[in-house]
Amino acid sequence: MPFYKKLSIIFILYTLIIITSCNKKKNSQLVWESNFPVIGSQSSPRAVDLNSDGVLDFVIGAGKNEYEYTALGILAINGLDGELLWTHETQDQVFGSATFLDINRDETPDVFIGGRGPYLKALDGKTGNLIWEFDTLDHLHHPILQNARFNFYNSVTIPDQNGDGVNELLTSNGGNAKVAPNQTEGRFPGVLMVIDPVNGDILAADTMPDGGETYLSPLFIDQKESGVQQVLFGSGGETLSGNLYLANLRDLMGNNLSNAKPLVGEKNHGFIAPPVLVDLNEDGILDIVSVSHASTMTAICGKNLEPIWQLKIPNTESSNSFALGQFTADDIPDLFTFVSKGVWPENTGLVQVLIDGSSGKLLLEMEMGCSGFSSPIAYDLNGDGFDEVIFSINEYDCTRPIDDRSAFSIENKLVLMDFKADTTYLLDQTKSFKNIFSTPWLGDIDGDGYLDLVHCQYFSNSDILSFLGMKVKRIDLPIKLKNKPLWGGFMGSYGNATYQK
Repeated sequence: MPFYKKLSIIFILYTLIIITSCNKKKNSQLVWESNFPVIGSQSSPRAVDLNSDGVLDFVIGAGKNEYEYTALGILAINGLDGELLWTHETQDQVFGSATFLDINRDETPDVFIGGRGPYLKALDGKTGNLIWEFDTLDHLHHPILQNARFNFYNSVTIPDQNGDGVNELLTSNGGNAKVAPNQTEGRFPGVLMVIDPVNGDILAADTMPDGGETYLSPLFIDQKESGVQQVLFGSGGETLSGNLYLANLRDLMGNNLSNAKPLVGEKNHGFIAPPVLVDLNEDGILDIVSVSHASTMTAICGKNLEPIWQLKIPNTESSNSFALGQFTADDIPDLFTFVSKGVWPENTGLVQVLIDGSSGKLLLEMEMGCSGFSSPIAYDLNGDGFDEVIFSINEYDCTRPIDDRSAFSIENKLVLMDFKADTTYLLDQTKSFKNIFSTPWLGDIDGDGYLDLVHCQYFSNSDILSFLGMKVKRIDLPIKLKNKPLWGGFMGSYGNATYQK
C-alpha cells in the first residue's frame, strides 16, 4: 500500500503565542505527516482512540475523483505516529465526517460515515471491517426510502428509541450530483431518517415537508429545561429555494414531518452549511443560528422560535459553517465564518466575517483567499480570555474558472486570527497544495496537557476540485491545555454543532 511517513519541523511564527515561563515546550513541531498518493478528501478529521493505547486516532473519509473506486475510501490514522491502522474501500467519495458509537460492546468505538453513492457504512473501530451498509435495493418500493438514493450527510446521535440501550443515528440523504445547476428535472425530495446503529435498520423516515432536496446535516436539540426533543433540518441547494425546519422528534419517529415548523426560508438558495446551537440570550435554552446559501444569517430564539437578529452579507454565498467562541468582552458567544464572493460555481474569493452573538452586528469583514468551503475552529490560545480562530485559505488567481484544468500556481495557508490584538498570523503554508473542504482539528491527542493541531492538505496543479494526493499533518503546539476546546473541529469538538460549557 503506497504510504509513507515524514518527520520534520514545520515553520510556524512563534510570536502568535505568549509562552509562559512554566511551559516546558518551547517550539511547535511537526510530529508526523502522512502522505497518500492519488486520493483526496472533502471530509474533516474526527478523533477517537481505536487501538486502546490512550492516544487519540483519526478517522477521515477520502476517495478518488467522483464515481471512482478506491481501496482507501476511509482512513484510520494512528495519532501516535501517523501510520495507518486500517482502511476501507469505497465506490465513490466519502465526504462525511465520522460519528462514533460502540455497538459491538468491545469497548472500542465503531465508525459511522457517509458520502456519495449513496454511501453509509458502519465499520468495526478496531479493524475497519464492515458491520452493515445502506443498500438502495432494499428500499426500491418503499414510499419514502425510495428517494434515499443520493448523498448521505453527517449523522448525530439521538437518545435510544427502540429500547436496546444504544443511541440511534439521525442523518439525511439527498442531492443528485448529476443534475446541472438551476435544472429541476431529476431531483428527488431529501429524506430525514433515524437509523438503528446496531444493524442499520431504518426506524423512522420522512421526506422534506416542501418536497425539496437536502444537503444539510441535521441536528438534534434536547431542550432540557422543557424536556422537548427536536430535530433541525433543511432543504434547498446552491440554486434551489429552501427552508430551515424544526420538528419534534416524536413526529419524525411517527414518519410524519408535516407539522414541522419552517423557521426561515430563502428564495433561489437553500441551507447547506450546518446551523449551530448556542444560548445567545442567557435564558438557559439553546438558540439556533443558521446561514443560508445566500449568506443570510439568522439567530432564532429557542424558547419562542422568534428571530433574535438577522444579518445578510450582500453579493456573497455560503457553504461554510460557523466557529463559536468568546471573541468580544461580553459573556455571550460570538460567531466567525467566511462566505464566498460571486455566484456558485464561479466564486471569486472569500470574505471573513465576525458577528456579535448578542446583537448580530457585523464586527469585522476582510478578504483573504479564494475558493474554500472548510469551516473555522476556535480556542483561547494565548490565555488572554478571548478566543482566536484558525482556518484554511487558498491563494491563487481567484478569477480562474473552476473547470479550468490547465496548470496553475496555488498555495494553501493555515491562518490564525487574533481579534483582540487585531493581528493575523501564518501557522503553515505549502505551495502546490490546496484545502477546499477539510476543517482542522484542535485538542490534546496524547494526554500530555499540551494542544495538538491536525490539518489536511491536497496536492493541486490543475483544477481546484480534482483529487491528486493528500497529506495529513499533526503539529504539537507549545500551548498548555487550559480547558478542552469547545469548537476544536467541524461542527464543534463533539460533532453536534452545540456550544455548551
